[in-house]
Amino acid sequence: MFWLKKYPQITSLLLGTSCVFGFAPFYVFILPILSIASLFYLWEITTSPKQAAKLGFIFGLGFFISGIYWIYISLHDIGGMPFWMAGLATFLLCAFLALFPAAVGYLAKRSAHPLATAAILWVLSDWVRDWIFTGFPWLALGYSQVPFSPLAGYAPILGVFGAGFAVTASASLLVLIAQKKQRRLAMIGLSAIWIVGGATTQINWTSPVGNPTKVALIQGNIPQEIKWDEAVAIQTVNQYLGMAKQALAELVILPETALPLAIDLTQKDMAQDQVLAPFKTIAMQDHKAILVGAVSKKTDAYFNTMLGISNLDTVQTYHKSHLVPFGEFIPFKSVIGWIYRDWLNMPLSDLSRGITTQEPMQMAGQKIAVNICYEDVFGEEIIRQLPAATLLVNASNDAWYGRSNAAEQHLQFSQMRALETGRMVLRATNTGATAIISNKGDVLATVPQFTTTILKGSVQGYTGSTPYIRWGNWAIISLLFIALILLWGRKKK
Repeated sequence: MFWLKKYPQITSLLLGTSCVFGFAPFYVFILPILSIASLFYLWEITTSPKQAAKLGFIFGLGFFISGIYWIYISLHDIGGMPFWMAGLATFLLCAFLALFPAAVGYLAKRSAHPLATAAILWVLSDWVRDWIFTGFPWLALGYSQVPFSPLAGYAPILGVFGAGFAVTASASLLVLIAQKKQRRLAMIGLSAIWIVGGATTQINWTSPVGNPTKVALIQGNIPQEIKWDEAVAIQTVNQYLGMAKQALAELVILPETALPLAIDLTQKDMAQDQVLAPFKTIAMQDHKAILVGAVSKKTDAYFNTMLGISNLDTVQTYHKSHLVPFGEFIPFKSVIGWIYRDWLNMPLSDLSRGITTQEPMQMAGQKIAVNICYEDVFGEEIIRQLPAATLLVNASNDAWYGRSNAAEQHLQFSQMRALETGRMVLRATNTGATAIISNKGDVLATVPQFTTTILKGSVQGYTGSTPYIRWGNWAIISLLFIALILLWGRKKK
């Protein structure tokens, strides 16, 4: 406690940095709870809302700079942006995200019930990050509890934000215990949160359906620096054709934009003849279904697409609908388009969005809800294809972020989607983390990153609905707003 009181600013920075170790690849799920509890205690002993906001901002800087530093890698190492501009852009993004814990601290300190208010507002701030400016909910607190913490049991009921509230509520109760305020009630409440969470992990919300399916997830390991080089495009296609042929499975999945070509879906073109036709031949001869990523073209629009190739005459498609700002489309293009023209090399920065209501693909005896890369960070969007789908597939390319923690963090988000939906998740990626995830969020199989390999396994389809599939995020968000109104009412009274 002495260190917290004497050096609050340094402590806040260290607390924010240590909080990241609760997430993948470290999975020390207790650390975010202790870090948030310590920050809440600092807010308790500060003298003003302004001081609480300052400590929250410093915490946020430590948290996000240490958590999403890999943005710099994508901008500078891969995108070719000058180091000073990439560094400044990364810092400004982290500073913007740090405003959220700053706002929580300020508002909580102004409240008559600061600990309860802080616990509620933190989760609501994570939720706002989920949609503001198209959303960037990376490192929302609930993810830190997947899959090992008992608090992960709240995910199938209330989603990632429900698990996040279990974290912040636990942190608030720890502060009460440390301050010897209503200690008995706080200990009972803390025990109840963890016991109920642990008990719900034992519930099977969904049930198996159909026979298991043999799958093969192809990790091509194509360096991002040459991925879109026309000189090696045919070599890349041939590599994936060979690996698809080699894969002995009923369902073969290739990564996002595995084929570095634009394929016209409105008319037969050279790409269809020379690229899709060989995949079609492999599917027919070997009695397998193949999911492959490519850029597709319809009239003047280009899409990030997964193509479902099987013994059917038609090719099934899924077009990515939630695009990455600044990566797949340019916000305020007339104002900042010059950055892409002069300073940054982003090959897919002007794509079109797919519609939000797309049906699962029927392949290899499964109804597959496909999503591409960044889309599986948004749980409420994933459940759009449920409960019809029996299996989730995420195709990604995290080569943009080099040898950083980004791919492992992304894997943990997929584990959360498995828990929320009660479905197994298959992740096929270019450089990793390629994995097979159980419907309980456990990684059943994976392969080393930055290797050219095929991950083989067997998956089971599931049917039924978790509470989260029925309610989405609105259940927990509504409860939190109601709680805020009740706290405000008590203050007024």
